[in-house]
Amino acid sequence: MKVSLSTKLGQQLTLTPQLRQAIHLLTLSAAELESEINLALESNPLLERAEEAGDSDDAPAVADTAANVADTNAQTDAVTAQTAEEGSADEAPDWDTEPSHSHESHSGGVPEDNDNEQAEAPDGLQDHLLWQLHLTHLSTRERSIGAALIEAVGDDGYLTESLESIREGLLPEIHADLDEIGAVLHLIQRFDPVGVACANLAECLTVQLSVLSPETPGLRLARQLASTCLEALARHGADQVARQLGETPAAVHEAVALLRSLDPRPGGQIATAAPDYVVPDCVAYRQAGVWRAALVGGQTPALAISRHYEALIGKATRDDATYLRSRLQEARWLIRSLQTRADTVLRVAQAIVRQQSGFLEYGPEAMRPLTLREVAEELGLHESTISRTTTRKYLHTPRGTFEFKRFFASGIANETGGAASSTAIQAMIRRLVDAEDPRKPLSDARLAVELKTSGVPVARRTVAKYREALRIPTSNERQRL
Repeated sequence: MKVSLSTKLGQQLTLTPQLRQAIHLLTLSAAELESEINLALESNPLLERAEEAGDSDDAPAVADTAANVADTNAQTDAVTAQTAEEGSADEAPDWDTEPSHSHESHSGGVPEDNDNEQAEAPDGLQDHLLWQLHLTHLSTRERSIGAALIEAVGDDGYLTESLESIREGLLPEIHADLDEIGAVLHLIQRFDPVGVACANLAECLTVQLSVLSPETPGLRLARQLASTCLEALARHGADQVARQLGETPAAVHEAVALLRSLDPRPGGQIATAAPDYVVPDCVAYRQAGVWRAALVGGQTPALAISRHYEALIGKATRDDATYLRSRLQEARWLIRSLQTRADTVLRVAQAIVRQQSGFLEYGPEAMRPLTLREVAEELGLHESTISRTTTRKYLHTPRGTFEFKRFFASGIANETGGAASSTAIQAMIRRLVDAEDPRKPLSDARLAVELKTSGVPVARRTVAKYREALRIPTSNERQRL
């Protein structure tokens, strides 16, 4: 074996601890960032919230860390230039928060006071059913069977397992036949909400009909439709089913109206989890006719260096001084990284608001195509930085609260030489479907023709893809009786 020395030239990216921390903080949501800061405050005695320290003591700490922000910004592609003037100080922002006709919100509503406190989570569906089971006069054996049945109930209220598999799951403690399990199941199906623990929609509707008064108009025919004619009713309509059954169309329509008054997903009546509120990172507002963006107050907690512990460094023993110096450096890195994160989030939000001002003014149909590359080139940042910044960051607008990613969409060239974003096309499809004749819904081919008439030439398959993304059923399924 011959041993020799050789040289090789290459490039390697080294992530310093500061850079790793800056990247990590940039990917966190607002709630995760608060948790990260709380952990840092608990573990680092050199850190404290700015409001806990005196103004005179904080000023040197802030100036000390702000001087080095530019270095970290250059490393992380976070801040390279200041944005345009935010307008004169005497211009009052137009906080136009009137709800728009378009209420599409990717993330749902946000409380006005941004209160993170949530109400205590209500019991889930299974807990609700078990509570009723324990209030019923049953033997220990029957309650065990009932608990096994309830455990197999999904969030929508339907059984997720067959009775045979439930019977096998009771072994070897309980040997029950299907008739015994069915008797307990019959009781559970009439718990609140009525119709839970059914195997399919027909059984669910039949159970709900069984608890109605015998004098209910259309009850007899509704039972027949629910048990044998649901598929034919959806495919062929009430009139044709009336001819097949030898009933008058009026009687069938009355029975159909009764079926529509029932709940096809009884489990949805019982909340299974507390609402997940989203706290926005930035807010879009109009000032002097121009749309602008600003950070939401309190989203980036102000931290400062504890001057008390910093003063102890010169008085402490060698080991203690070494520990305090390392913690002091970590505190400065964290403050610097937080400032970098805030600057980057704000700059990206401002770029989004500038690019999508049409959406803020006119709604989803005015959403223009936008890519990460366009924003990256505008801000002088890398695409990966934009991607991290748009993940789990939310912008509150008069039209709702949206994740930053919601404003990025691919585009399709239109007949005027411009481009329509996929979001705008989906909004147009939604508008056409909402305005269609329920007896003659628009097919995908017809929707493509309507879009082409509006100047957006798209293929039928593209319309089908967008329709499915909007969870809009096919034209046959949308046909109303």
